[in-house]
Amino acid sequence: MMFTFRALLCLGLTLCPGTTVLTGTLPKPVLRAQPELVVSKQTNVTFLCEGTTGAKEYFIYKEGSQYTQFTEIVLKSGNKAEFSITKTEQHHAGRYQCRYWTHHEWSEYSDSLELVVTASLLGAHSKPSLSARPSPVVTEGGNVTLQCDSWQQCDRFILTKERPQKLSWILDSQYNSSTGGFQALFSVGSVNSSQRWTFQCYSNNLSVPLLWSEPSDPLELLFSGTLHKPTIKAEPGSVIASRSAVTIWCQGTLDTEICVLHKEGRQKPWGTQTPEKPENKAKFSIPSVTQQHGGQYRCYCYSSAGWSEPSDTLEIVVTGIHTYKPSLLALPGPVATSGKNMTLQCVSLKAYDKFILFKEDEKFSISLDSQYIHHNGHYQAMFSIGPVTPVHRGTFRCYGYYTVTPQFWSLPSDPLEIHVSGLSKTLSLLRHQGHILDPGKSLTLQCCSDINYDRFALYKVGTINFTQHHHKWTQAGLSLANFTLGSVNSSTGGQYICYGAHNLSSEWSASSDTLDILISGQLPFTPFLSVKPNSTVHPGDNVTLLCWSRERVNTFILYKEEAVHQPQRLKSKFQDQHFQAEFSVSAVTPAISGSYRCYGSRNSSPFLLSYASAPVELIVSGPSMPMPRAGLETYLQALIAACVVFLLFLFILIFLLWQRKQGKCRKDDQKETELQLPAGAAEPVTRNRGPQKRSNPAAATQEEIIYASVEKMPPEHGVELDSWRPTEEGPLGDIYAKVKPSRLRRAGAVLSPVMSREVLDTKRGKAEKDRLMDTRAAQYEEPPDATYAQPFDMILRQETAAPPSSQAEDASEEPVYMLPWQSLTQRPLETT
Repeated sequence: MMFTFRALLCLGLTLCPGTTVLTGTLPKPVLRAQPELVVSKQTNVTFLCEGTTGAKEYFIYKEGSQYTQFTEIVLKSGNKAEFSITKTEQHHAGRYQCRYWTHHEWSEYSDSLELVVTASLLGAHSKPSLSARPSPVVTEGGNVTLQCDSWQQCDRFILTKERPQKLSWILDSQYNSSTGGFQALFSVGSVNSSQRWTFQCYSNNLSVPLLWSEPSDPLELLFSGTLHKPTIKAEPGSVIASRSAVTIWCQGTLDTEICVLHKEGRQKPWGTQTPEKPENKAKFSIPSVTQQHGGQYRCYCYSSAGWSEPSDTLEIVVTGIHTYKPSLLALPGPVATSGKNMTLQCVSLKAYDKFILFKEDEKFSISLDSQYIHHNGHYQAMFSIGPVTPVHRGTFRCYGYYTVTPQFWSLPSDPLEIHVSGLSKTLSLLRHQGHILDPGKSLTLQCCSDINYDRFALYKVGTINFTQHHHKWTQAGLSLANFTLGSVNSSTGGQYICYGAHNLSSEWSASSDTLDILISGQLPFTPFLSVKPNSTVHPGDNVTLLCWSRERVNTFILYKEEAVHQPQRLKSKFQDQHFQAEFSVSAVTPAISGSYRCYGSRNSSPFLLSYASAPVELIVSGPSMPMPRAGLETYLQALIAACVVFLLFLFILIFLLWQRKQGKCRKDDQKETELQLPAGAAEPVTRNRGPQKRSNPAAATQEEIIYASVEKMPPEHGVELDSWRPTEEGPLGDIYAKVKPSRLRRAGAVLSPVMSREVLDTKRGKAEKDRLMDTRAAQYEEPPDATYAQPFDMILRQETAAPPSSQAEDASEEPVYMLPWQSLTQRPLETT
């Protein structure tokens, strides 16, 4: 059965003005409000008044308000009635009571209920904030201080605790001079981990005590419980670029009801989430990371059994807060040998306090204090890693940051990929062009090895990336790869090394030797080159090439055109108002002949050179010493030279033997002639020395004719004999010695051995004697300043008795020599 009652809202608890209500002895009703007594604007509120059986009408009253309207109340049962307010407004805030009427009397009034309406009373910033001091993480049974703050002036603050046990605290506000706002500090204790402790705070003015501000964000206390701790991780990683998104996952046990994320140093939790099934992980999303998100995080989980232990710490780092990025280099290159140390250098122009080396898979990170480099004004940190293992293979970056904000890093350096080498075989890096190149020319580098590598990589020292080349070809047992760098420009200059690897292995070989590539015409000046003492020198001489410039130069480079070796470098010296360097070469050889040029460079860009000087041609002339060689080539060369010398000696020996044989033949053809003997000598006997029968018993006696060749006499003889000459007439060619008076005391005579000659036939003897006398007379007619020695007489030795025929055949035909000075003593020199 349904009954309709009228609800009267009257002042002084009267039905209407002038109507008297008598209070009987019926039981007092109970008044309740749903959903809560503290509601926000536009919220529906339902009052439930419960009386006794037999009640006919129920009435609802509000203190301090005039009677306004009658509202139907639907009777739920014989002893209950409801009264509803839709879309609560500020004027609905107040104190409410109810009572009922039977056929005979009124019941007592119920206890009062205070309906509080929250609203933005003083503008958009009237909402207070609630925080825990020093942290919302508390221990079992401990006390905690909660601070409620408001930027707007208010009379007091109200702190409320949510379910399951509702509590409230009220404190007067206090002015905070440090912040310029108002606050109240609530001391709450003792707290325990058996329930959740969630709080909110409000502000209000005494003039409207049931009209509060909007509530603060909820603050839940966190307990370091004893249950299994959850796991925490960040995706895509813990190092996040500014303005990027990150998700933090907290995973608890299967009976976890809520997970709370807490950032250390923050006075309230970051957020509370209900775990998602089936993994039972709570998701905390940050769509755009800023500076406020950097820090250390932990998560806590709550179940019906209580609070868990806190998770491990997760550090979120925000990069890009400082806009100047450092650079990362590997020394000497990005391929490290397994088991050895590796050095990575992080350099920056900005004065960061620290540098951190970070591996992208987050398996490695290390931080070092920055060091100032005086010569270039940079800051750096040298990271020594070792011994290197396969764990170190991967991509590295480095960042700079300040110690006061360790979670705020700079922009990252360019990525540096580190490779680990397990091979020790080195390679060779060659270039098809010279070491010094002009801009615009094409450059090709070739990497080769006697190991059959499947792929090669080229690396420029000071950069961070490989230039990989998988195509290779073989030649004469070598595996090779060509790297075409294209048109040369200023960025091409530098040092290059190459590596090799097999397809089935991720390990690279040890690096090749470095190859310097220098680019000319990058500095706007031209040095001068000269040679001292001369550009044409002899082997063994010393030579100096002087390179100088009026522009500032740190290093001079001397380059020989078409040379295979690296150019020579010398630091410049400032002298005589210009910069110069002297390249000295001692004991030169023809190998250094060629055309030379010099260039200048500066420390800021050592591989970028000036324009080339005018060429200077160095010539090494004269006999050159053979270059020493070792090994089989030297042995073969020496063997060939020995054979040539032997053949030459054999040819000379055969020629001498042939000459001697020809001389003997000429002697056999000569005939004996009659010689004039000195006074008192026997008659000359002539003998034909040509072919004859040696068996003749009356063989002619053997004769020998002696010639004296007069040359310069020793100084002690006091004369000089210039020459000898035979007379044109006479068969023997009489010999004279010309004596110069000015050289009588210091001239010497060297007397040559007398060569034998055969005389002509005896029939011509007398005529030849007459011509000889005429010739002597002609020679005496020389000018008076010349002195002549008398010709030596020819002495004929004749045997007194003819030897036997057998002895005549064996008689020696060798000429008999007479010492020259024996003739000189027989006839003194005549002077005119």
